[in-house]
Amino acid sequence: MTNPSPTTTITVRLRFFASLREALGAGGPLELPEGSRVADARDALIARGAPFDASLARHKALRAALNQTMCDESAPLAEGDELAFFPPVTGG
Repeated sequence: MTNPSPTTTITVRLRFFASLREALGAGGPLELPEGSRVADARDALIARGAPFDASLARHKALRAALNQTMCDESAPLAEGDELAFFPPVTGG
């Protein structure tokens, strides 16, 4: 009997801005299965529990940028990508 192949992983660099940075810090590395998307990264962070679950909760409007380009949560992630999360910016 053969063992199943180990899951290949990727590491992305997280960055948080504005109120997210205040709650979660500057960011850091996040390891995910190969083939993950931005939504998977957000879910993995929420699964860490407090304070990530409250700050990144699904009911909260957040924006994401992948390698400094705005993206939606269906965007695929690759090894070494920079993924940033931040609240929507409003003007007055």
